[in-house]
Amino acid sequence: MKRLSGSIGVAPVGEVPETPLKVIAAHISGYLNLNAEVIAPIEIPNHAFDKNRFQYDAGKILFRFESMRFPDFEKIVAVFSEDLFIPIFSHVFGEARLGGKFALVSLFRLDKQPDGSTSPTAKIYERAAKVAFHEIGHLFHLEHCDDNRCLMHFTGGLQGLDEISLYFCRYCNTYLQDALLPDIDTSSNVSETKAR
Repeated sequence: MKRLSGSIGVAPVGEVPETPLKVIAAHISGYLNLNAEVIAPIEIPNHAFDKNRFQYDAGKILFRFESMRFPDFEKIVAVFSEDLFIPIFSHVFGEARLGGKFALVSLFRLDKQPDGSTSPTAKIYERAAKVAFHEIGHLFHLEHCDDNRCLMHFTGGLQGLDEISLYFCRYCNTYLQDALLPDIDTSSNVSETKAR
């Protein structure tokens, strides 16, 4: 099976329990067949805190993180306990720039059921893995998918998140597998072909 030459780092940002980090890394390794490991914490960027909303601006965080260097890792999944938002939404479970290096995952709202009761721990971890997979898809240039069972289907609520599967649809999976193929220098093969 194909693997990235680099690894995906799963980094806590601020105070984050260790178990969800390990679960996300294990899911990335097991389901996506990518090297993944939990890495050292990243300091939470306090400038991204919005005092009016009591949330952190995901766009400002991504802008700050994109300037950081992690030479041993192809991509980074940064996991927060804090609530994240972007200006057009009241909150986001995660955020990533298409083709970027960093994906953000917020655990803040994943522990509730749609009725407000507390979710089982296994459900929280499953949700965290789904959000991480979705954002990793964006890092590898996948856009939102119309298939409401696909991991790349957009959802802003817990009910929608619970309804999507833990898999990419066959189209998104094909695009993802193509994106994970290493760049192969075929220039020498081309010149040999032309010489014959």
